[in-house]
Amino acid sequence: MKAIQITAPLEMKVVDVEKPAMKADEVLLKIKYVGFCGSDLNTYLGRNPMVKLPVVPGHEVGAVIEAIGSAVPAGLEVGMSVTVNPYTNCGKCASCRNGRVNACEHNETLGVQRNGSMSEYLSLPWAKIIPATGISPRDCALIEPMSVGFHAVSRAQVTDIDTVMVIGCGMIGMGAIVRAALRGAKVIAVDLDDEKLALAKRVGAQYTINSKTENVHESLQKITEGFGPDVIIEAVGSPMTYVMAVDEVAFTGRVICIGYAKSEVAFQTKYFVQKELDIRGSRNALPEDFRAVIHYLNQGTCPKDELISMTVKPEKATDAMKEWAAEPSKVFRILVEL
Repeated sequence: MKAIQITAPLEMKVVDVEKPAMKADEVLLKIKYVGFCGSDLNTYLGRNPMVKLPVVPGHEVGAVIEAIGSAVPAGLEVGMSVTVNPYTNCGKCASCRNGRVNACEHNETLGVQRNGSMSEYLSLPWAKIIPATGISPRDCALIEPMSVGFHAVSRAQVTDIDTVMVIGCGMIGMGAIVRAALRGAKVIAVDLDDEKLALAKRVGAQYTINSKTENVHESLQKITEGFGPDVIIEAVGSPMTYVMAVDEVAFTGRVICIGYAKSEVAFQTKYFVQKELDIRGSRNALPEDFRAVIHYLNQGTCPKDELISMTVKPEKATDAMKEWAAEPSKVFRILVEL
């Protein structure tokens, strides 16, 4: 079968690999669409230390069920539109013992620590299959990245009396904006790109700040009447935005970190104590986050077409990745149609 493989930094090609053999407790998927994630871009650029090359990328999946193993319980049907939970959990580490399997110490995400889904077929344990009734296979590929943003809002324990600032309006940031707005919070979106900020408003942000052209501190003081945001979600992974989150969050506020900073970050740690901050990491997503995204997409209010920057065939995937690497701020999601 056909698959896309990143073989070395800046090298990606279409290869022939063996079609997976379905086990009794597995479901065979016909892959329709797979989204390129930021981790895939870093793998392509040679900046992902968790990846061992060569690797088949991809964990944002839109698929239909091709076949069902004999030991799979009722509920999954051939032809059903699905996405997948791309993470593993060992069941034995501290995270798993505490029920937070999304943060498993030994997690292996599709396309990162193990071969991913950017191939014609994929066979997975039935428990990792997430039905998405009413959602097209193309749009199923949007569920996983949005669920990561939804999970960050859950980690922040956002309520309708909170003011939430989301730094970074990529797909994950958009998911956080949507979920915070659905919970009734006042949402402030921050980004460098006016087009992304305009879309952030359409999915629920009440205020936007272009951090390239506006004074973020002065804008926040005006919007929050001098208090600062109750919650700041960092969805960029830049030392500058990490520091911004700690500096600008309200006293006794919550800072939620999704992005991975590529270098060390220097903080004024006095703010940790003086503000009595809650600083929390947010990793991956839980099954309930996937279900919440599916519920949202089925409401019909999401501007899905605007979240997809381009759709390409496997043979054009390398060109699309090069375009993304050249202008990362202009891309929401690139989908590969298998």
